[in-house]
Amino acid sequence: MNTADARRVLETALICAQQPLPLRELAVLFDGAVSPDSLKLMLGDLQQEWSQRGVELVQVASGWRFQSRPELRPFLDKLHPEKPPKYTRATMETLAIIAYRQPVTRGDIEDIRGVTVNSLTIKQLEDRGWIEVIGHRETVGRPALFATTRQFLDDLGLASLDQLPPIEHPSAIAQGLDALPFDSDPAEPELPLDEPQAPAAQHPTQPHPEEPDHV
Repeated sequence: MNTADARRVLETALICAQQPLPLRELAVLFDGAVSPDSLKLMLGDLQQEWSQRGVELVQVASGWRFQSRPELRPFLDKLHPEKPPKYTRATMETLAIIAYRQPVTRGDIEDIRGVTVNSLTIKQLEDRGWIEVIGHRETVGRPALFATTRQFLDDLGLASLDQLPPIEHPSAIAQGLDALPFDSDPAEPELPLDEPQAPAAQHPTQPHPEEPDHV
């Protein structure tokens, strides 16, 4: 099989695939006869061929896929007018802290946000496939350590965490995700990440204020 035919096979497989395809799966198309380096070269050629079209070939955390260009998505959304789910500011801040500070415990998140993390917030992010427990911290109670998933990166169209928007200061962690395609609920009041907690010395047994139950 010549290079042009191999590139055609790659293109067809990627267009028809419902999920991103990693290199090891793409190699199966050629029974291992095409090296990973050759596959990467052909994928680069395909990216160039599609560079002026409405669909682009991108590499995300789980592999390679074709997707519509961001500037065209408002037009495509007209074909599916149902609104995507909205996420409260509390949910977005929790996700941002996990993304930028991972691995973190629930206590770490509460220390940064200054309020108790609602269990429904964590469950929503887990059910969406954006975060997962990757271990436990070796301390009292062995709290779970949370980190983001490949699905999180795939949904953002990113190949690695290094591609997350940079932040200038730890207190601005939540702002790092503001430029990404998540729909947050404007009705949810924004809680500054550096809002001070209740003084522990004056109220040694006082818990963090409860976060609203809605998510």
